[in-house]
Amino acid sequence: MGARLAYRRRNPYNTRSNKVRIVKTPGGKLQYQHTKKKGSPPKCGDCGTKLPGIPALRPREYAKISKPKKTVQRAYGGSRCSNCVKDRVVRAFLIEEQKIVKKVLKENLAKKR
Repeated sequence: MGARLAYRRRNPYNTRSNKVRIVKTPGGKLQYQHTKKKGSPPKCGDCGTKLPGIPALRPREYAKISKPKKTVQRAYGGSRCSNCVKDRVVRAFLIEEQKIVKKVLKENLAKKR
């Protein structure tokens, strides 16, 4: 049978924000210790996958860690995964190539007339 303990905060209900675990104090008494919520990992803005190399923290805890721990050394480092960045680079390259081809075709058409 579990110990009869009282919550230490004002919220008397077993909610997600009011989770506890039982600890024994140095005085030998059992007491509730409120546990913090787990952080969810940051996700890629395009595909929604977890970003590797960035820890899963609560939003306020990101303010306390240094910048190198919040990003990776790449374009779109802390917001997009590597596959999505690769897709963006390839797409931009192909769009530029398409513009060049259109321009060349237009010049050739002008020469023929």
